[in-house]
Amino acid sequence: MAVVALCAVAVPAQAVGYRYWSFWERDGSRWTYATQGPSTARPADGSVEGFRFAVSEDSADASRPRGTADFGSICGGTHAVAGKKRVGLVVDFGTTADAPSGERPPARRTACAVVATDATTAEALAAVAKPLRYDANALLCAIAGYPEKGCGEKVAASGTSGSGPSVGLLAGAGVVVVLAAGAFWQARRRKNA
Repeated sequence: MAVVALCAVAVPAQAVGYRYWSFWERDGSRWTYATQGPSTARPADGSVEGFRFAVSEDSADASRPRGTADFGSICGGTHAVAGKKRVGLVVDFGTTADAPSGERPPARRTACAVVATDATTAEALAAVAKPLRYDANALLCAIAGYPEKGCGEKVAASGTSGSGPSVGLLAGAGVVVVLAAGAFWQARRRKNA
């Protein structure tokens, strides 16, 4: 309910999107929009995480990483190492239509990151796709140097850019708040039962 209210307040009447990197987790054969940011998510050994650069209004219409993505095809040739974990990563740089003016997206890539067992997704990404660029609010702005500039900017239907907070980020934060409240309620209910 709170997420719907948040989106209703944040989404303007005209078609406006935001150009940003969305973060995804692989759940079996499908992608799910991550409920945490890459700097706090700690994937297990054998996980597959994805990033997609695109223009979207919010997390509900965000573009998923394209192509197949299973742990075996990404990390199958990488041997397990004691005290480390293997995380399959998919980096989809998006389409030319979503690219900032004057830039051309690189080809989609996959990589197997071998990182410490307590590493975050951001640390796994940094191990295989440098340089990364973040803004002052720790929003991931560039992977492997793409795009060269900009970060979560507003893009109107005509393709012009503006400024303002990303609706996708606001909706994502709302989802996290709702999930945390639900977990707290469940814990209290079990305790009182």
